[in-house]
Amino acid sequence: MTFLSGQLGLTDSETLEEVLECKPENFSIETTGACDQKTLFEILIKAASSGDSIENTAKSLKKIPSGNDIRYHLDKIDNFEDLEIQINQALKSRIPIGIEKGYLKIAIDLNLIQNSGNPSNKELTYIYRSQAKSGTCSFYAYATLYVLMKGKRVTLAIRGVRWLDTSVGIITYLLAELATLKIRVKKLYLDRGFFTVPVIR
Repeated sequence: MTFLSGQLGLTDSETLEEVLECKPENFSIETTGACDQKTLFEILIKAASSGDSIENTAKSLKKIPSGNDIRYHLDKIDNFEDLEIQINQALKSRIPIGIEKGYLKIAIDLNLIQNSGNPSNKELTYIYRSQAKSGTCSFYAYATLYVLMKGKRVTLAIRGVRWLDTSVGIITYLLAELATLKIRVKKLYLDRGFFTVPVIR
């Protein structure tokens, strides 16, 4: 990918193909029947990028697997720690040409997803409490670290927030992901969700 060098960016179809190629290199989900791994990833990517449900996406793409088929295979993923490592490996495997090994502007965002149901015992670890929004104080949260360069942003790392995580701990974890990339921080921008005394100190 060369969009940071001033050339044209990828089209939607090219982006999809790049992601579908990247996924099997870093993830592996055992599939059975009509639900092959490429189809599963295609439905998940489409649903995530459009903010739609898995069920509606499967219907719109006219794919054979149903929403229940997809969820059956997703339920096989039971190690979130390993999944997070694989996601960060995937992000690092597709760093665009044009990001120099030097001092860069970095930003960290905190993203909240409303939780309106009753989380299972496993999910309780990832419930994040925050100010009320849309009638709830309970969220799933993840933090992203990305480079700001020439008006573009490139995500380099992600951290699923656990309820024991501190703001300082989240920032420290994400900045540590830069070590293997030899990227040094010129300026760090933080989401207002990190506006706490320990972070300032």
